[in-house]
Amino acid sequence: MTTPNHDQIQWFAQTFNQLVANVERAVVGKTHVIRLAMTCLVSEGHLLLEDFPGTGKTSLARAMAQTLHGKQTRIQFTPDLLPSDVTGVTIYDQGTQRFTFHQGPIFANIVLADEINRASPKTQSALLEVMEESQVTIDGETHLVGRPFMVIATQNPIEQAGTYRLPEAQLDRFLMKTSLGYPDHESTVKILAQPPHARGGLVVDPIIPTDHVASMIDYAANVHVDHAILVYVSELAQATRSAPDVVLGCSVRAGLALVRAARTWALAAGRSYVIPDDIKTLAVPVLAHRMVLDPEEEFRGATTESVLERILGQLPAPQERVA
Repeated sequence: MTTPNHDQIQWFAQTFNQLVANVERAVVGKTHVIRLAMTCLVSEGHLLLEDFPGTGKTSLARAMAQTLHGKQTRIQFTPDLLPSDVTGVTIYDQGTQRFTFHQGPIFANIVLADEINRASPKTQSALLEVMEESQVTIDGETHLVGRPFMVIATQNPIEQAGTYRLPEAQLDRFLMKTSLGYPDHESTVKILAQPPHARGGLVVDPIIPTDHVASMIDYAANVHVDHAILVYVSELAQATRSAPDVVLGCSVRAGLALVRAARTWALAAGRSYVIPDDIKTLAVPVLAHRMVLDPEEEFRGATTESVLERILGQLPAPQERVA
């Protein structure tokens, strides 16, 4: 693997910032969350957005899909949704006397899985293979979904009625989990000033073809990660597993996900190497949803985010980068 050269780094950072600015036209005042979402896309990961209704979760996912010159689909998850409604189904054609596969909405570059936790666990499990391996197996035949491929799932907080908790195996398929939160006062005024026809969210123009995204993915995969950074990530994962208030800590797959996302984050900042601050910035969105706290500690008000922040504050970071 060859580390990206100066021109490639500049092109990547410029294109990344253009993508973020384009999406921010529809999702005002949420630059950091949009950068996280774009990092997910370029890192070949998936994004889970959890927040209360009306905070712009669907608008962010829709704007992400519109930014690409690619295929986009939307799946509204409901309790009666079947796995075949997501992945597709094989149907017997009497004319040709053959079984033909009819693709489901999962076959797209950007898939918006709206309110994913409203569907039954059986339907949720239909996403496990495609999110991990970018393929769907139906009746023994494997069908690739293409590249790039990203699932942006939204869910309401678990306290709301009519929802099913995502199992740990499903949560682990998401590279990041984050929330938008309510906009600040200035951003709220801008949103309220939008014309009535934009009530469903502003439509943004596509600015990049899918093959350019594939090039960005390849460049990000070759960003240098020093041995000291890898040791730091390993120690961080180990610290989550040994924390007294954590029942389930971060796995090796979680560490791999953090390194993968850090490569993209570094290149978007105009660097061909990862620094400790990249790891610290991404640790909570990448790792927090993969952890399970002790129920008693959770009852006392502890959160996975607060536990991670505490661990990051106690764990010494590498001080130098060895070339």
